Amino acid sequence: MKNKTMEEGAAEGAVVVRIGRMGSGRVVPEIEYDTAAQLQPGVRGIFGVRGDSALGIEDETPVELQAVGGIILRGNSALERSESYRELAPIDSLLPITQSRNGNFFTVTFHLLSSGIGLQALLLPAAFTSLGWVWGIVCLSLLFAWQLYTTWLLVDLHESTTTGTRFSRYVHLAIVAFGEKTGKLAAIFPTMYLSGGACALLIINGGGALESFYKTVCGSDPRCHDKGLTGAEWFLVFACVATLVSLFFPSLNSLGSVSLLGSVTGVAYCTLLWTLSLSKGRPEGVIHDSPEVSTSKVARFRDIANALAIISLAFRGHNLVLEIQGTLPTNNVPLRRRMLRGVVASYLVIALCHFPLAIAGYWAYGNLMPWTYNKGGILVAFAQFHRDDVPKFGMGAIYLIIIIASLCNFQIYAMPTLDNWERIYLSKKKANCPRWLRTAIKVLFGGLTYFVSMAFPFLGSLAGFVGSIALPLTLAYPCFMWIAMKTPRQFSLSWCFNMALGCLGLVVCMVLATTTLWDLIANGLHANFFKP
Repeated sequence: MKNKTMEEGAAEGAVVVRIGRMGSGRVVPEIEYDTAAQLQPGVRGIFGVRGDSALGIEDETPVELQAVGGIILRGNSALERSESYRELAPIDSLLPITQSRNGNFFTVTFHLLSSGIGLQALLLPAAFTSLGWVWGIVCLSLLFAWQLYTTWLLVDLHESTTTGTRFSRYVHLAIVAFGEKTGKLAAIFPTMYLSGGACALLIINGGGALESFYKTVCGSDPRCHDKGLTGAEWFLVFACVATLVSLFFPSLNSLGSVSLLGSVTGVAYCTLLWTLSLSKGRPEGVIHDSPEVSTSKVARFRDIANALAIISLAFRGHNLVLEIQGTLPTNNVPLRRRMLRGVVASYLVIALCHFPLAIAGYWAYGNLMPWTYNKGGILVAFAQFHRDDVPKFGMGAIYLIIIIASLCNFQIYAMPTLDNWERIYLSKKKANCPRWLRTAIKVLFGGLTYFVSMAFPFLGSLAGFVGSIALPLTLAYPCFMWIAMKTPRQFSLSWCFNMALGCLGLVVCMVLATTTLWDLIANGLHANFFKP
């Protein structure tokens, strides 16, 4: 049977992998490329290209093209696409996420901690104002267990037990599991938002913390305040520092020390805020009663849904689990076992941060807790009620710790986007990404995220709505991907449990997205474009 030509519609210069069977039954890739383009020796060897011609392979059956960025996979089932994707594994050595596979228990734990603790957790006490003590603790516990289970599913899916393929990127696993159209539709927007959007939010929060730090240190000196920067300039300072730091770390694994610092500072500001809130006592007028009976059922439902959205969005980092596991080396010890050790250790620390923060924060401030997404949380409450009880350098130290944690978080959340851009370059040019281009890509990414933060300084107000749209990536997709990849017997216990949990996750996400949008419409949105 003669070799088939590249199907029409495939992107020019894309790397094409065909599933074909040689006489021995071995599956090998076929590469098509523009003969005028010169491949570098390292890339030439990875793609299996010899001379100026592609390797010939015979296709026994027609199969559908499946694409991952500039890489096209062929296969009608998850198993076939997994087999095809395995042939491209050597390309990982050229990309930032998997360039270095020398990770260990400590680096994995620090990566998970740094990406899992964020300023969203400071809103947890606000959720209790709508849920109360009992339901607040119950919902927090259930959602913690839910996202911990889906993390376990992702860890289990990282390495295929059938083909030995390692899936080190969430989007790639989704495409292999669901197919090209469904996988891209389901995963690309959430992962890109949770990378680029998270970095833009970090610029907004980090720039705001810089401004608060400056004002705190200035105290009551009017001349000092007059010399302060504008909001846009504070954003620019943070974005420039974050971009500069990223230039010194070429791969995800090299960020081990940064993640260590991010973990320490993240745990530090969470612990400081709830312990100081307890030690300073409650402000006058704090109550913990349930909402007024006169509140309409519609408003009550909306408040509960918003509280659930706050709790759900406090647990983050699922878009980075596969990427973090991709930094571990392949050796005799199963990857799943090594990664699970880091997951257990990191999530134990996360639980010790989130639960006391929510419970102590609600005890300290109760109904006085501000809970809007852009102006809420225990940090705002503590500054509002106890600023005069804490030395200005003590308050300034809290802001400084938050700034450092935000800078560290920026590095790890930027990795998926930077990796994707380099993959596009590699698939188009079929050459290693030079150092100067990597620098340019990082500067461009920093500039784009700064522009987004400048153009939409109210992005924090939209976090509940947009975050709910991306929430299936945490609560639902891992269940469906596990069914597609593991293919359990239909209607078996594992099949029914994961199918039910995935469907419930989709329903919860749709309800939360609807209610948060409803809340935005009801309360209005202060859209201060380009006026941070």
